[in-house]
Amino acid sequence: MSDDRVLAALADVIESRRGADPDSSYVARLLAKAPDGVLKKIGEEATETVMAAKDASQDPGATPRLIAETADLWFHCLVMLAQYGLRPEQVLAELQRRAGTSGIEEKAARKAIARERGEAP
Repeated sequence: MSDDRVLAALADVIESRRGADPDSSYVARLLAKAPDGVLKKIGEEATETVMAAKDASQDPGATPRLIAETADLWFHCLVMLAQYGLRPEQVLAELQRRAGTSGIEEKAARKAIARERGEAP
């Protein structure tokens, strides 16, 4: 299965758990606590991922933990996307749109658009 299909298949499983019994489904439990349940979990997983990356920078033997924590973070981000009716394919399309564009240029373009809309950058 291709990488993008893995994300799509996982998103399908997550969507199938919407409305399930929160006592029998972790995803249903997170979605039942919307929006804060999954958002708090993403913050926790992001922190754990950063700590694992710091450990891996000191000890290459710690990379399996970094991979595991990143998987946890991505999973919870997929739950968040489902919570808002979004799909990983939309995120992949945005990344593809940005491909070949300097990060500095892309950020400057977002700031310019925000200014035109009267939003804070």
